[in-house]
Amino acid sequence: MEYIKTKIEDVFILRPRVFGDERGYFMETFRQEDFCAHVCSTQFVQDNESKSSRGVLRGLHYQKGAFSQAKLVRVIRGRVLDVAVDLRRSSPTFMQHVAVELSDENRLQLFIPRGFAHGFLVLSQEAVFCYKVDNVYAPQAECSIRYDDPSIGVEWPMAREELLLSPKDLEGVDVAHAELFD
Repeated sequence: MEYIKTKIEDVFILRPRVFGDERGYFMETFRQEDFCAHVCSTQFVQDNESKSSRGVLRGLHYQKGAFSQAKLVRVIRGRVLDVAVDLRRSSPTFMQHVAVELSDENRLQLFIPRGFAHGFLVLSQEAVFCYKVDNVYAPQAECSIRYDDPSIGVEWPMAREELLLSPKDLEGVDVAHAELFD
């Protein structure tokens, strides 16, 4: 596994080694000991999977307080633009974001530490998205920031009229009114 630093400290792109031949391929997607040595000492407790159609934008989500989550995300089928936004007030990269295309072809993974909002936009006809989290889902702690908040400045590669958002995501707040991390 290759661990690639991004412009935001603690956010990593993981590139697995893929072994393939005419029969198919094999790759290791996670090994606790190596992850701890190269990224951090996170213990994942839950795996999640979603399937979405082209234009679905999920995010920007996070859980606050004791329910904050770190995530390791990847795409099994399709292609997405994945975004992590630093919401840690004490961070030198506060309000900056990392955007990475994840796909079944490039097999990249993105590690998003606690203190970040996260979202993705499906670029292919459909996508199957998987993520490990280090804390259980807690609906009472869930927060949503507007995907198009101009203070964040994510450049989503689709026109607004092409996007499919849930009612919850349409009600996301501006960062100025969000509960952030210290």
